[in-house]
Amino acid sequence: MADLKLRNVEKAYGTLKILHGINLDIKSGEFIVFVGPSGCGKSTLLRSIAGLEEITGGTLEIDNEVVNEVPPSRRGIAMVFQSYALYPHMTVYDNMAFGMKIAREDKAEIDRRVRQAAEILQLTKYLDRLPKAMSGGQRQRVAIGRAIVRNPKVFLFDEPLSNLDAALRVATRIEIAKLKESMPNATMIYVTHDQVEAMTLADRIVVLKDGRVEQVGSPMDLYKKPGNLFVAQFIGSPAMNILPARVSKSGAVTEVAVDGGAANVLVPIATPSSASGAEISFGVRPEDLFLAKGPNALFEGRVDYIEQLGEVQLVYVDIGRGADKVLTAKLPGNAKVERGQQLRLDADAGDLHIFDANGSSFVPHETEARAA
Repeated sequence: MADLKLRNVEKAYGTLKILHGINLDIKSGEFIVFVGPSGCGKSTLLRSIAGLEEITGGTLEIDNEVVNEVPPSRRGIAMVFQSYALYPHMTVYDNMAFGMKIAREDKAEIDRRVRQAAEILQLTKYLDRLPKAMSGGQRQRVAIGRAIVRNPKVFLFDEPLSNLDAALRVATRIEIAKLKESMPNATMIYVTHDQVEAMTLADRIVVLKDGRVEQVGSPMDLYKKPGNLFVAQFIGSPAMNILPARVSKSGAVTEVAVDGGAANVLVPIATPSSASGAEISFGVRPEDLFLAKGPNALFEGRVDYIEQLGEVQLVYVDIGRGADKVLTAKLPGNAKVERGQQLRLDADAGDLHIFDANGSSFVPHETEARAA
């Protein structure tokens, strides 16, 4: 397969700039997922790699060849769209074989590759069916099969599961994961707004915002070590709790003081660049909060609302005044919690996140947090 190199890639429509100097290296055999909010440029970036959008700045290399001026048909790219884009009057077999027939490839080779792809995607018994006689998940597998038979250098997926219902989305996501396992050398780039897809499929995730790369890393790196406030709140569901905080000095120990309603919480941290008294931000994920057992707790407040989800429950705890003082805690479903109850919450020091005034992350000391 192929390596990709993007160097200062830009895309603009007149004076409206969509992509702002994207720099990215994608290794052969990687499964890369682009994520970000609507309008962040992830689909535009994918279409630029495919050649469906013209790059207006920078260079794109595929397999050590600059392809800025190379038409889509000659880039060695196969793209799978969310709309399937199947020919309704053709059978599954003919849909998958169509591109190779147009290229006038050998009939025996076409048959071999179609049946091989059908076997990988468990479509063999559907080869004589028309798309209208198949489910949405099956149609999407046909679209993926049409890409496989072309033996492309790079597979591109543009939100391929967004038109499926929840159950089909899970099943098809598993099929895509198995497909990657069966094709370990295939380079795949996948666009989605679904965090579950990103976390479960990706070797590395590229988080985009406003046409810029915010952070690149493995799913767990981004989850455990978000580089800034945006990534911290975008990766993870429910979103990370973010509270205003300030830097204080206690002898030689630097601490973050968080207004927790009844008391200030002092969290020992690595010395930040912020001066004493500077306003910063403190973060903790809902799933990292637990019911305090000892005399000390990070937070105390009143249970405002509970969403019971069975195995877990989302508990919203009012620790002060204002919307930014409501914490979300993801607790076991059998935890005895009631609306209106006073609740004390704690977290391990290694699960706390601190962000400076610019939103950049720095890491707390591996010491136990204490309430002041």
